[in-house]
Amino acid sequence: MTPHIESKLTDISPLVIMPGDPKRVEYIANNYLNDAYLVNSVRGELAYTGYYKGKRITIFSSGMGIPSMGIYSYELFKYYNVETIIRIGSAGSYKEDLLVKDIFLVTSSYSNSPYYKDLTSKNDTTLYTSNDINKVVEKTSKLLNINLKEGQVYSTETFYNDLLDIKEISSLCDCVEMESFSLLANAKYLNKKASCLLTISDSFITKEKLTSEEREKNFNDMITLALESITTHNTRFSQL
Repeated sequence: MTPHIESKLTDISPLVIMPGDPKRVEYIANNYLNDAYLVNSVRGELAYTGYYKGKRITIFSSGMGIPSMGIYSYELFKYYNVETIIRIGSAGSYKEDLLVKDIFLVTSSYSNSPYYKDLTSKNDTTLYTSNDINKVVEKTSKLLNINLKEGQVYSTETFYNDLLDIKEISSLCDCVEMESFSLLANAKYLNKKASCLLTISDSFITKEKLTSEEREKNFNDMITLALESITTHNTRFSQL
């Protein structure tokens, strides 16, 4: 056990889907997994392990923000022998052609967070998702007839940022969220694999937004895409 995870080593699959919201973890476990059982509830961050189409998988909530994702993904990679994490979550769009309910595959995450520098002493501000995983996700999206959009996300530590220059950041990034940067930092540092799928929940352009209930229940295409992708190949995504 770690300070934040009460699971036994054998409770956690090498394959992890990581939503931010514990309620979304419960929703996925109840609606997508067979023989799912609770493996963590410390601090309300829920995790279930079960089977999706015969493949053992863990769904684990990261909580909100770069620090929370940093804690849980680090401990899963470092102490629970997790090889692959796909984050699934919501994002706000900066682009006219990136609409609410679109599914977005992150190719890179840009942030002014000191997380990676504190971890490694290197001042990288852009980190990249696993090309191997992204190839699998792209291929799977075509099989599922899901229109997938791709690009760079801004991973911010400040949800209410009145000083943010939307025009400036939108020249660098397509959308914004709050967790991907520390996940990718940990994956790079610990030589693991990570990627990130996001459903656009609101738009800075159109001002349209989903309700909290819609965020929890209406992300089924993204959930299916993540599950199908992570279980298609082995834990190191070697069969491309």
